[in-house]
Amino acid sequence: MNRRHFSRWLSTLALACATAVSTVGNLAHAEAGTVRLSHGYGILYLPLMVMRDQHLIEKHARTMGLGDVKTTWTVLDGGNVINDAMLAGNLDVAGTGAPGFVTLWSKAHGIPRSEVIGLSALSTGPLWLNTNNANIKSLKDFTPRDKIAIPGIKTSLSAVVLQMAVAKTFGVENYAKLDPQTVSLSHPEAVSALLSGKTEITAHFTSPPFSYQEVKDPKIRRVLNSTDVLGNITIDVLFAPKQFADQNPKLVQAILAAQDEAAAYIAKDRAGAAKTFLRVSKINLPQAEIETMLADPGMQFSTTPNGLMQYVEFMGRAGTIKTRPAKWSDLFVPAIAGRQGS
Repeated sequence: MNRRHFSRWLSTLALACATAVSTVGNLAHAEAGTVRLSHGYGILYLPLMVMRDQHLIEKHARTMGLGDVKTTWTVLDGGNVINDAMLAGNLDVAGTGAPGFVTLWSKAHGIPRSEVIGLSALSTGPLWLNTNNANIKSLKDFTPRDKIAIPGIKTSLSAVVLQMAVAKTFGVENYAKLDPQTVSLSHPEAVSALLSGKTEITAHFTSPPFSYQEVKDPKIRRVLNSTDVLGNITIDVLFAPKQFADQNPKLVQAILAAQDEAAAYIAKDRAGAAKTFLRVSKINLPQAEIETMLADPGMQFSTTPNGLMQYVEFMGRAGTIKTRPAKWSDLFVPAIAGRQGS
């Protein structure tokens, strides 16, 4: 090999090495090309429905240089079901009730490959405990014959908020007093059961639009509004396996940006948001009714957590969680740690 050929060979080899190093480096920092997400049935999950409908995660992922990220969506209801799917590795990101998330965070904290982390708050809104039993005027009137439908026993949002209300009525030591009367049903199934009056279900602790659907029937009355118990605190959150969040920091940013855009859209275009809800949820209700629900001052959508430590303090005192975060930001990704949350 003469000097000229040798120089060309060295140049080609150097270029090949540089390309290989670059490729390996890119592979090492490559983020997920597909995200598996879930949301529940009610209006509290509206930001996720908007993100799904308008392909906002895909949009922001492209903006952040992640290429064509694909999303797959499923509908899951109840903390137990969501937690099982997350722990089984079948779900990357989920919207869920704040108490269910706190339970899973506490249970998995410090266990590699099982830990979860909050990405953001999702929604604030009232839960109503509705009944078809005319004799029930307060929590004190429930008898062993009365069954309360909730989407998941003990760990769902409705289950824990009910326990918190019971603790305020009967004392914290009696927080589980009504647990034996709870029955696990999805919100749509519970609405049908309560309105029919032909099953053991005499009450349903639920969120809009189901709560509003029920009280339109003159036989149904509201016993409790969660806002009277907790105030306007974060009801639902968005979370993921910590390993997923750690390995996909840009993708997490894209998801947060998509959620912020969805919340702004809901605030700006109530009619459009109502149409989105009806289209994605496939619930048959007048659009005007959904707009009325969205106009409720207690219905808010924000990525900044508010009041999460109320759940932590109650669940810690009740003994339903063992590991407690020292502050709210311990529950979430660093991207939102600097916000004025609580």
